[in-house]
Order: sequence, then C-alpha cells, then structure tokens
Amino acid sequence: MKTRTTKMRLPTTVLPATMLAAGLLFQTPALADNHGGTWEPSGKDIGYQVDGESFEGYLSSADGESRGTVLVIHDWDGIDDYERQRADMIAAMGFDAFAVDLYGEGNRPQETGAKKAETERLYKDRERMQSLTRAGLEFAREQGVAEETVVMGYCFGGAVVLEAARNGLVDQAAGFATFHGGLGTPEGQSWPDPGAPILVAHGAADSMISMDDVATLSGELEDAGATYTIEVYSGAPHAFTVFGTGAYQERADKQSWTAFTELLDQAF
Repeated sequence: MKTRTTKMRLPTTVLPATMLAAGLLFQTPALADNHGGTWEPSGKDIGYQVDGESFEGYLSSADGESRGTVLVIHDWDGIDDYERQRADMIAAMGFDAFAVDLYGEGNRPQETGAKKAETERLYKDRERMQSLTRAGLEFAREQGVAEETVVMGYCFGGAVVLEAARNGLVDQAAGFATFHGGLGTPEGQSWPDPGAPILVAHGAADSMISMDDVATLSGELEDAGATYTIEVYSGAPHAFTVFGTGAYQERADKQSWTAFTELLDQAF
C-alpha cells in the first residue's frame, strides 16, 4: 500500500542536496550536446492515425531493458526538437518515451496567434483533447513500450497532464509531472484522487500562471486526498525549462529535472 505524501517546496536559490546525491542526473549526454549545439535525435518520428486523421509522434526507446514508459505532451507549438530531446534524455535514463501529437501531422504553428488558436481549439473541446491523448498512448503501446506510464508535459502540455490525471485517461498510470503548465480546473471538472503521485514544477516569477493558481490547485489536491509535490523556483519565469530562450533558467531547470527523476524512481 502506497503512503500518501504531500510536499510544497518554497522558492530556493541553492541546489538541493538530493541533486548532489543523485550524481547530477540532469547532466545527461543529450543536454550536454544541446549546450554544445551538437545534439542529434536518437529516436524516430513515427506517423499514426486517429479516426482517419494523420498524426506524427516521436518514439525514443530505452537504452537497455525498459523501466517503464513516459508519455511526453508538447507545449503550444507542437512537437519539435525540444520534445524530441527531452524524450531522448528520458530514454537515456532507461525508459521508453513517446511524444504524443495533439495537433496533427505537419501542424506545427510558429506565430503566436496560430499557437493560441491551436491550444484554444483543444481547451474548448476537452473530449478531443482527451481522446487524442489516449490514442497516442495506445499507439505507443502497440509499438511495444512498457505498460506502466508516467505522463509529463510543458506549458500547454502540462495542462493536458492534469487533464489526464483528473479524468483517468491513463490506465496503469504511475505518475504525472507538469512543468510551468496551466493549473486551472475547467468548469464541469473536479479532482478525484488520481491514484498516482503528481509533480508540479512552477516558476515563482511566472507572469501567466500565478501563485494564487498554485494555491488553488494545492487546495483541490488536498481535498481529493491526492499524493503530490509542488516545487516553486525563485525568479523562474514561464517556460523556464526551454533551452535557448530568454526564459530559460538553468538552476530551475536542473532542480525540476531532478525532482522529475525522483518521481520516476518512485513510480517505477
């Protein structure tokens, strides 16, 4: 029987001892290659169909025997090299990783207006959001990935992670992780205990998702009796994990990745 634990870590400016004890697991070859500009994908883009529509995900298989599966949900511009690299980083730690496509093959918006339009389409059609998430995972399992699954995502993808947790979209769910994601519960939904631990990684300087949103979610999860950890990183803006952008904050990225590796160790 799993013991329920609830944690909220407040803003910090130092690296946690757990990160040092973990041998700086964040420093995978994939990340080092990214910083040097030489990263090359080790997985593969792979097409699939959902109700006659074409989609294209990214599959990165575990190095050696798989410890489990991580479903990666993209941010508001769809799957690109950011999600591919994160999937490769996960595979290097011994997990199968599949980046699910919620937009459709070839639909990778670049302009802000187009990105907003794609996310709004799914926010307004939760049934489609849910069915595409389920279908992507089912396809990945048809490719032979491990059944036990942790779901993780960034920004828009983080909101979809919570959608999956609230609505039981993933059978054999082992955990959920959202990085600088939307935290609000939509009208008509509520939180049950999802039966697996949740990690929320949030930037204290996020101008899009407030600390009030964090507190509201914490209250909802408490009322549901959920097992969750909320980490808040001082000075970290929205999208603090996105390499090569003005929002990127290395300290918060490393700390949140360490928390994620701890979730994977707990889940599997």
